Amino acid sequence: MEPISIDFNSLNIGTLAPVAIALIGAISILLTDLFNKGGHKSLYVVLVVVFLTFDLFTLLAYNGPERGMFDLMFIDGISILSQIIILGGSIIFIFLSLSKLRFQEFRYAEYFALYLFMIAGFQFMVSTDSLILIFVGLETASLSLYTIIAMHNRMTTIEASVKYFTMGALTAAFFAFGSMIFYAVTGSLELSEISRVITEQNMLSHDNFGQYMMVLVGFVFMFAALGFKLSLFPYHVWVPDVYQGSTSALAGFMSVVPKMAGFVVALRFFEIFVQTNDIIIQTMLYTTVVLTMTIPNLIALQQTNIKRMLAYSSISNAGMAMAAILIGTTQSHSALFLYWILFTITNFGAFGMLWLNRGKSTKDYSSPYDLDSLSGLAQISPFTASIIGLFLFALTGLPPFALFWGKMFLVSSAVNAGEIALAIIIVLNSAIAAYYYLKPVSYIFLRDPDARFKTKFMQNASVPMKSAVGICVFFAIISVIFVEPLLNMITAYVTAAGF
Repeated sequence: MEPISIDFNSLNIGTLAPVAIALIGAISILLTDLFNKGGHKSLYVVLVVVFLTFDLFTLLAYNGPERGMFDLMFIDGISILSQIIILGGSIIFIFLSLSKLRFQEFRYAEYFALYLFMIAGFQFMVSTDSLILIFVGLETASLSLYTIIAMHNRMTTIEASVKYFTMGALTAAFFAFGSMIFYAVTGSLELSEISRVITEQNMLSHDNFGQYMMVLVGFVFMFAALGFKLSLFPYHVWVPDVYQGSTSALAGFMSVVPKMAGFVVALRFFEIFVQTNDIIIQTMLYTTVVLTMTIPNLIALQQTNIKRMLAYSSISNAGMAMAAILIGTTQSHSALFLYWILFTITNFGAFGMLWLNRGKSTKDYSSPYDLDSLSGLAQISPFTASIIGLFLFALTGLPPFALFWGKMFLVSSAVNAGEIALAIIIVLNSAIAAYYYLKPVSYIFLRDPDARFKTKFMQNASVPMKSAVGICVFFAIISVIFVEPLLNMITAYVTAAGF
């Protein structure tokens, strides 16, 4: 038997470089901790930022072939664009850990190592179209995130971690079973090959009833797995509890960065089925998208806790982003990334302001997040009130604030694709969301201060934390001016990827 010879150049190792940098960073932090037991943990924040920045520049500098490592790695325009969002959001988040208060989790090097392992997992998910590697990335990221949530070491965070772990276990089970079905039917775990076999053998035709049912079963399991990952209806039930139990900064991170990785997997997977016009699959997708936009929106109307309100709003916004995948045109895919970039900036900023303004309340340590605690904030701290107001107006989608352009382009893509009913539903849900986004604004600017809440705003906010929110403010403002160049860049990446 002749030995197998592998041409090293043909492996295209460069496709692994971005993920490898994050993994090397995580291991480096663990090794550094062996010799830095008594040192200041801010060193690890610096190391994380250095490795993530190096990761980002390596990604932007990559100009090799799309495929690598036995065709398992897949670095196309969609992959590069999503990794830019993931790494950018991750760098902003890590600055929020440099608080004046020394929280439990920030004392451990393992927290920062797990953080980099998590980012590497997200990068794996978007850098391949192999279901087995997507699964590896999904589990690497998820297991790290469960631990990071629990490391805050309070009963609420442990409860949040257990609930998130339970949802993640179901995700893993459904994803593995769905992958098994597709492998049994098509003989491959690569999405491009699965798509080719399903199309060539006409497996979605009702004439091939046996194969059609197998593909449909596989689709249902994969759809459920992605539903849990993206907090789609009805898999969203525990998500507000997880966000409320987590720290505000981590809740903001979970609402945007992990979902970006999930959207890319959903985009690659649903591309196989969206254009088939199968009535069952189309009905499942359409119903889920509409209910995900609408139900959490209606529940958010009843919330008096601003953290839970933002949690439900992020679920509804995930539904709007999924609408772009359902539409399935190049314009809608560009709208997805534009919308999520602008939502990342504004939602991160809103949760970041909650994190900066936490303090010891009359009830618990985490912070008074009831709307009453914001009463008269404009009189107590006009600057803080203005920043919170900016993010809430932006989330509302009022012109000329950032998210308005994302919603307008999303609605435009729906109209151009002939999805008039879907466009109307998006507009109606935006109108509903305006009510609960503007409700805190009325408390801030139109009410007198509540004597029960005497928190000194931003008293525990360090310069790096303020800088992180300042970055969000800067991009929220500057994106209004440069939304057209940003859209052109996104469209170029999406078009280059063949979407």
